[in-house]
Amino acid sequence: MKGKVYIVGAGPGDIGLFTVKGLKCLQKAEAVVYDFHLNAQVLNYIKHDAEFIYAGKRGGQHDMTQDRINATLVEKAMEGKTVCRLKGGDPFVFGRGGEEAEVLAKEGIEFEIVPGISSSVAAAAYAGIPLTHRSYSSSFAVVPGYEDVTKKESSIDWARLATGVGTIVFLMTVKNISMVCKRLVENGRSADTPVAVVRWGTRADQTTLVGTLNTINALVKENEIRPPAVMIVGDVVKLRDRLKWFEKKPLFGQRVLVTREHTVGFEPLEELGAEILEFRTIEIAPPDDWTELDRAIDIIDTYNWLILTSVNGVKFFFQRLMERDRDIRDLKGIKICAIGSKTAATIKSYGIKVDLVPKVFNAEGLVEAFLSEHTTGTGEKRLDGIKILLPRASIGREVFPRKVRELGGEIDVFTAYKTVKPEIHGKRLKRFLKKGKISIATFTSAATFENYMEIMGEDAIDLLQDVIIAVIGPITAKAVVKAGLKVHIMPPKATVDAMVHEIIDWVTRKQK
Repeated sequence: MKGKVYIVGAGPGDIGLFTVKGLKCLQKAEAVVYDFHLNAQVLNYIKHDAEFIYAGKRGGQHDMTQDRINATLVEKAMEGKTVCRLKGGDPFVFGRGGEEAEVLAKEGIEFEIVPGISSSVAAAAYAGIPLTHRSYSSSFAVVPGYEDVTKKESSIDWARLATGVGTIVFLMTVKNISMVCKRLVENGRSADTPVAVVRWGTRADQTTLVGTLNTINALVKENEIRPPAVMIVGDVVKLRDRLKWFEKKPLFGQRVLVTREHTVGFEPLEELGAEILEFRTIEIAPPDDWTELDRAIDIIDTYNWLILTSVNGVKFFFQRLMERDRDIRDLKGIKICAIGSKTAATIKSYGIKVDLVPKVFNAEGLVEAFLSEHTTGTGEKRLDGIKILLPRASIGREVFPRKVRELGGEIDVFTAYKTVKPEIHGKRLKRFLKKGKISIATFTSAATFENYMEIMGEDAIDLLQDVIIAVIGPITAKAVVKAGLKVHIMPPKATVDAMVHEIIDWVTRKQK
């Protein structure tokens, strides 16, 4: 049976502008054909067994010709696959989506078009320039700027365009900007008309230049502006000084590398203008063998304490508890200890009270917290007769288990989940690091850093030399320093929230 093709617009760059419907189509795709000019972070939403096909298409250079792209869409659909054709911006706004849809229709292949936010609209909005405004412009046109404006027969009616439209947006026009300005002036547009050029609109490295039809070409050359960029012509550009908002955010210009799954915790950075680049160097997986933990669950009522050290530990433990045909009623009488506020909140979401949260979120802090809970009649701090279950990651420090045993307690440490290095290549991340597009790199465990080193290979150290490094705690810091790098940011508490807070403080101080 023939498959189905979704031609999806991925938006202008800010991943938050990717549509909900586009995301759903992407997540169910079995083959994804994608272009260069989109935020590759959207690819993180693709299920791992999907087929990735890079079509390229940037600055006139193509890894695949349009005919080859068309043929690939047909070929994958004929294999019965659900295909996502992922394009930057909107597929029907100079995206050649119409041509691709025509080919699919001719072959009798079912397809859907999922609109995306075009850079023609988004770049202007993020630069603080409304395309229409009652006092300045009641119409706008979007025009391709890559056409050879010196040819005799142009598809653009310059005479009507120059004076017949309030605001004109040119896409892909940097190389032709001198001739475009000349044509507009020759056809009646004032040379003093305000012009803005926005490069990488909606991204952390957004750059906006403002001039006139008479001066913008020199400004573009002086500032070495290269594609991709959007050019906005019209009096609405005058509003930028009052309406610019994105570039005024305190973390604007910061691109933060996150080496774990981008989940709860990093949002404040995005809200303050930073862009998150997720490059997972670890993934969470079930243990190879459940035998030991299953045995502990079968005798769960013999334990005095259950210690859960992370959100992942909570999820995997309770999942396995249910799979063993048990539930939270079997935890009656057992005290619960959570390492960290996020872990405690996750436990509470199961309807379970947390009895203890150590003030310091490490093994030493846990020892101190338990000794405070257990004091003998003579004032001696001992753990005699106390039995503890500690389901955790496959690799962990032995400080706490050893101390428990020294103090007379009994502890079972079993694997509830493991961290593994994903099968991933670092080509794109290397390119970003080499070009200085990563300002801050975060590592939330020694494993995230060590796996980064393995994935990046011999270039790993050099690539981070000019990057601010933030770590979650002393164990991670030790791994970074041992490799010969400097740790710039480390929070007093070993949590993502605390690390994010320290990053915000660090950037704010540097800007003063």
